[in-house]
Amino acid sequence: MQSKKSFDLRCQSDIEDRAKEFVQTLEPKNGKAVTVALSGDLGAGKTTFTKECAKIIGVKENVASPTYVLMRIYDIDFKGFKKYIHIDAYRLKGKEELLNLGWDDLIKNPEHLIFIEWPEMVSGAIPNDAINLSFLHGDDENHRIFLRQI
Repeated sequence: MQSKKSFDLRCQSDIEDRAKEFVQTLEPKNGKAVTVALSGDLGAGKTTFTKECAKIIGVKENVASPTYVLMRIYDIDFKGFKKYIHIDAYRLKGKEELLNLGWDDLIKNPEHLIFIEWPEMVSGAIPNDAINLSFLHGDDENHRIFLRQI
């Protein structure tokens, strides 16, 4: 069943509140990773939201955008998840390049929580049951987030 919610993110506390609410909905799945796909234009808030989620779930290191290294993996202990994997697919030129990063193995592990920015760059590789978050620029430097869970 699909549900869709929309939130305006007007300040840092809004981002923190939505990230806290969001990560509490995440639960490991039997036999595969949980994948969160974040779409939106440059500067729409994807990385900011991802960093806040990482902090909430217990990532101790400074979470930097993986734009140039493509993927960063962090150890966590959150609700049965043991690895937080942050991927930026902006520079990838299709599904095959994501597969070269070991994607098939990453998504098979139920202890993995994967946040992937720019999933449209690797269409066909994102699981059908991924949690899709869309970020839009709002008026006056505000952001809007649309959550669609399948």
